[in-house]
Amino acid sequence: MNANELFIQHSRWRLKDDYWPRIQKCAALLSEDEMWRRPNDASNSVGNILLHLCGNVRQWVVHGLGGETDNRKRQSEFDERSPIPKAELLAKMEQTLNEVDAVLAQLDPNTLTEPRKIQGYDETTLTAVYHIVEHFSYHLGQIAYITKAYQAVDLGFFNIGDDGYSTNS
Repeated sequence: MNANELFIQHSRWRLKDDYWPRIQKCAALLSEDEMWRRPNDASNSVGNILLHLCGNVRQWVVHGLGGETDNRKRQSEFDERSPIPKAELLAKMEQTLNEVDAVLAQLDPNTLTEPRKIQGYDETTLTAVYHIVEHFSYHLGQIAYITKAYQAVDLGFFNIGDDGYSTNS
């Protein structure tokens, strides 16, 4: 496997097999109310963050790399206040990740340096994939922090052994 193939494979793994289960774990610990609670008007709820992730990764990958129509209304992701049921929200996220994974699975590794125009930015295929993985990670961190604040639990994402190294991948 060459470096381009490895980059795409690892990006797919991070999104679907590493980050997504962590979001699911957080959501399972949160009540319907906690999913939509905001500490203040300048902050987002977990529900809003999930809507934002759906819009962002769909725009950058399904549209930007896969050529599908871009119907994103970014501000609505943050403006949503009516609580969408947790199960519906998680199903939307899973469907979006399935679409993203399908595009990434079909991505030609030799096109990583091809120019792309996404969300008004001059990108390459590589920088677009890199962006969505890091962006997803950033918001996963917010969701984990919110969950820990509401539930006062260690989410167990990392178990550090006596030698200082993680015992989880």
